[in-house]
Amino acid sequence: MQLDKLVNFYKVMGDKTRIKLIVLLASGQSFSGQDLADKLGVKPPTISHHISKLKEVSAVYERREKNTVYYYLNEKSLKQHSNGLFDILNRGVKGEVTMKQHKEKEQILQNFLTKEGKLKTIPAQRKKKLIVFEHILNGLEMGIKYSEKEINEHIKQFHEDYSTIRREFIINHYMYREAGIYEMNPQEMWLK
Repeated sequence: MQLDKLVNFYKVMGDKTRIKLIVLLASGQSFSGQDLADKLGVKPPTISHHISKLKEVSAVYERREKNTVYYYLNEKSLKQHSNGLFDILNRGVKGEVTMKQHKEKEQILQNFLTKEGKLKTIPAQRKKKLIVFEHILNGLEMGIKYSEKEINEHIKQFHEDYSTIRREFIINHYMYREAGIYEMNPQEMWLK
């Protein structure tokens, strides 16, 4: 998860009315804007404002039934954001790599890369796989947005199965993807 998105999520959630809305929607019931305004004792435009902020961070979604819009809690998104914060906290600040770890990484890369730098096979062992993926990421820059085609071309320099490796970049939090655009996550967010 991109750090900026995580920060924005917690900024949006830092409001008492929005927390009350989340609690109401967590009951599993659907509520219209008017229902929510009545329950919280505020005016409908206030609800509209807070709901739009919650929709910006995908905390809620809406469904229209005839002329009425009902709001629902997006539990999956809330869990993702919570887990994103805990992932960062659990990893802490990246420590310095010891000489032994450096030699171990070099040995793994020698075993899995040809002299031309091509990946022989994707390692099965998770630790080795992560080392190889981090090596492949070296040519990509932080803060640059890449199209899926650009990511595929970059990966093809190393291995023909670009779709598997691209998927692994997302699964292991190396990159964030939205609407076909890829961006590097800070190293603190990478899985270890």
